[in-house]
Amino acid sequence: MGTTLVTVALGGAIGAVLRFLVVSAALRSFGPGFPWGTLLVNVLGSFAMGVIAVLLMERMPGSWRNVAPFLITGLLGGFTTFSAFSLDVWSLVERGRLAAAGAYAGGSLVLAVSALAAGLLVARGATQ
Repeated sequence: MGTTLVTVALGGAIGAVLRFLVVSAALRSFGPGFPWGTLLVNVLGSFAMGVIAVLLMERMPGSWRNVAPFLITGLLGGFTTFSAFSLDVWSLVERGRLAAAGAYAGGSLVLAVSALAAGLLVARGATQ
């Protein structure tokens, strides 16, 4: 367990730095008018999640347990958690659980944005 935690932490640190670099580059290139960097990170992370999931689960059976903590939980988790969300949605779709996939996707969006708004309101109320 200890080695796995270090592996996840290392991957997370690398992913977070990559996220910072991509978002910073997008901000310099496109300006602050739209969150292009976050959009780019989410799309790239989701694409990478798809590639890595196929490689680890279908092409290299047995490697998931050894490599996933670094690549999926750490690197991609630090880069974007949207990739994990995307994998969860698609896994439900592939299993034919379309209603569950829709509920999870819609519910995650509504609940996460609502939670963010609530956090903003609470934090702003605490400072006044």
